[in-house]
Amino acid sequence: MDDPVSQAFAATPRAWFLAAADRPRAGFDGPIGIGLGQTNSQPRTVEAMLRLLEVAPGHRVLDIGAGSGWTTALLAHLTGPDGAVDGVELLPALADLGSSNLERTGRPWATVRLAAAGVLGLPDQPPYDRILVSAEARTLPDRLVAQLAPGGRLVIPVRGRMLLVVAGPDWPEITEHGRYRFVPLR
Repeated sequence: MDDPVSQAFAATPRAWFLAAADRPRAGFDGPIGIGLGQTNSQPRTVEAMLRLLEVAPGHRVLDIGAGSGWTTALLAHLTGPDGAVDGVELLPALADLGSSNLERTGRPWATVRLAAAGVLGLPDQPPYDRILVSAEARTLPDRLVAQLAPGGRLVIPVRGRMLLVVAGPDWPEITEHGRYRFVPLR
C-alpha cells in the first residue's frame, strides 16, 4: 500500500467523520447523510477525485464543501505538515462539525472554516496548488480557476460531469472524467 491516496484512506477512517449511528455503515460505498441535506461522499468518488487532483507533500490546497471534514483530513494527510489545507463550508453547523472532526486527526496544518456568503473559495488567500470542490456547479466558476497557481489542478463536478482543470500559462486545460451526482454548489 505505497500509493499515497490508499495510505490517506487507511490513515483517515470515514467512520471518524460520521454520526455514531452511521459509523457501522462507514464501509458502504455510497453517500451517507451528515445533516442539513448534505452528505459524506461515496468513498469511490472521493478516491477518484483525489487521484485526479494529484496532491503532493507541501501543496497548498483549498477544499470547498468540506462538510464533515473527511476530505479536508484526507487532503491534509496527502500534503503532510509542510503543506496547508483550507477547508470551507457554507453551512455554519457543518463548518463546526467539520472543524471539530478535523481537530481530532492531529493535523493542525488543515482547517475547516465557515465560507463567506456569496464568496466562492478564499479569493484573498490564493494561489492554491490544488482545489477540490465537493458540490456540483452549473458552470465552471472562473472565480475558482483564478485562485489556482500556475500548473495548479482543480477537480469539480459540473452538470453531472467530473472536470479536471489544469491552469496553463494562457488558458486552462479542461478534461472530463466520468459522470457523478453531488449536492448543488451554492
